Amino acid sequence: MKNRREFLKTAAFAVAGGLVLPNLLSSCSGGASSVKKHIGLQLYSLRDDINDIGIKKVLETVAKMGYVNLETAGYSKGKIYDTDPAEFKKMVDDLGMRVTSAHLGRGISDNPDEDMQWWNVAVEAHQTAGMKYMIMPFSPLSGEGATIDNVKRYGEYFSKIGLITAAANIKFGYHNHAFEFENKIDDVPVYDLLVENTSPDHVLFQNDVYWTQKGGYDPVKYLKKYPKRIQVLHIKDETAIGASGTIDFKTIFETAYANGIKDWYVEVERYDKPSADEAKKIAGKLKLEKITDSIADVQKSYNFLAAAEYVQ
Repeated sequence: MKNRREFLKTAAFAVAGGLVLPNLLSSCSGGASSVKKHIGLQLYSLRDDINDIGIKKVLETVAKMGYVNLETAGYSKGKIYDTDPAEFKKMVDDLGMRVTSAHLGRGISDNPDEDMQWWNVAVEAHQTAGMKYMIMPFSPLSGEGATIDNVKRYGEYFSKIGLITAAANIKFGYHNHAFEFENKIDDVPVYDLLVENTSPDHVLFQNDVYWTQKGGYDPVKYLKKYPKRIQVLHIKDETAIGASGTIDFKTIFETAYANGIKDWYVEVERYDKPSADEAKKIAGKLKLEKITDSIADVQKSYNFLAAAEYVQ
């Protein structure tokens, strides 16, 4: 998953410089319960497909898969996936889904006024799209950047952004990778220091359970440690959800629901090649001539979670 981490790091500083009921498509659940569950998807999971066939066709495919709750990763200059926010919302709504969250961000530049103006424009776009959350998925708090001064600086920055989003009834949050746990200051993980140095009223945390575990910590323990600050989750595995057998999704979901968490999003960053039979079956259900490895693993992730009794 190095590609995403490098992409986010580059994007951070490049930019700094500059439930409606779903359609009755339950046949796509791969033998799982016909009752739709509140299963979300981070569209970054299908980034190459979006580039190849366009956002509209990808959204149509995601709706057929069974997902109902979407998180975007394609904002620029007031548009979402190069689409007017109102138009994007309508596309999603018309397919029986909801777009509720977005990954986007701008690092701290030498011009604080420009930084806040960038966020003002972004907030207006995401309010129009009907978002509940705006999540920043990167920061320079790794390696030599993991200093207490940087933590405090970004903690203050995040809190200011949270004030702007709150005025539009949108919650601002931060999404972790492994480095927030691997990097420590006086033996305290950067993740904990960010929690301590951000406003509890204006900054939430979207815990990525895979990266938390990769960073050497138990995501369940963090859910219990910060039940009010961790309000959204990324459900992730090595490839498709459930593929590795190394993540205790049952306990994660049980703890999340006990904490009152309602929104979570599958994210698939790396893919396995499906067998010929799997590919044919998924292509048939989605009414596609052929499928990509990414579409296969995103569908398999839905099937796994739709069949899990502990998922609501």
